[in-house]
Amino acid sequence: MTLFTWDDLQYFLAVARTGQLSSAARSLRSSHATVSRHIDRLEFTLKVKLFERNPRGYELTTVGRRLVEMAERIEAEAERLQSDISEGGSLLRGVVRLSAPEGFANFFFVERLKEFALTHPHITLELITIQQIMALSRKEADVAVTLDPPKAGPYVSQQIMDYTLHIYAAQSYLESHPPITRREDLLSHFFIGYVQDLIFSPGLDYLRDVHTGLRAGFQSSSIFAQLTATLSGRGLCILPNFIATRFPELVIVLPEEVELKRGYWLTSHQDLADVPRIRSLTDFILKTARSNQNLFTRGA
Repeated sequence: MTLFTWDDLQYFLAVARTGQLSSAARSLRSSHATVSRHIDRLEFTLKVKLFERNPRGYELTTVGRRLVEMAERIEAEAERLQSDISEGGSLLRGVVRLSAPEGFANFFFVERLKEFALTHPHITLELITIQQIMALSRKEADVAVTLDPPKAGPYVSQQIMDYTLHIYAAQSYLESHPPITRREDLLSHFFIGYVQDLIFSPGLDYLRDVHTGLRAGFQSSSIFAQLTATLSGRGLCILPNFIATRFPELVIVLPEEVELKRGYWLTSHQDLADVPRIRSLTDFILKTARSNQNLFTRGA
């Protein structure tokens, strides 16, 4: 009698989460052929079809979706056992995929990766700076840093912290343009902001909160591009303080009158929230961000 192994289930979960043999192979540091062999063996042993193969990839069947739930419980228990044995988690291993906003990822989190790697040297971290909660529902990401908690669904969320934003401009811009002493003065100035119809979170619709008449003359989905345009003296831009305070050439405009507050949330699928390798990352993000709260508020 042929029996499937825990290895078969690991390969099955990798394909279920990515929908592609090649992506699963990369996450497991294996080969396309090896992944396919494990899936074929598991389907043969169970005598069921777990995936529908089509040009888009591998889609779970009804039986496959039920098996995911069982396999993830086994995975969680296996990782808890490994964590208990590993004395502090240094033996935790595997891949964790994090989805985070571009600003948080590049101006805060990436700079602190070394500390996480020293504690968890066998965990491979994949960082995606595309913000979409649907990635969690399709298991395309294990953890997401978001600007809003999900309104519904099988997710576990907790707020990381609040952060503040102000209007910024390069000193060179302010010296060559009319003075700004009140909100109405902003209407005669050039603004930089997000592409209006690509705003993925209401929290990014900054200009509406400052003045209903404001429109961005230069729009970009990238905060890097907005920052670069602001530094070059193109115009005014609403930026998080933890980003803008790195650049002494940027000046806050109407500092006492205009201050926005937003929050970062940490979200994961409820099936994965307590998996030790996932928990190691969420705990690290919460601890590190909260211990650096002063960076995210004005005056840092």
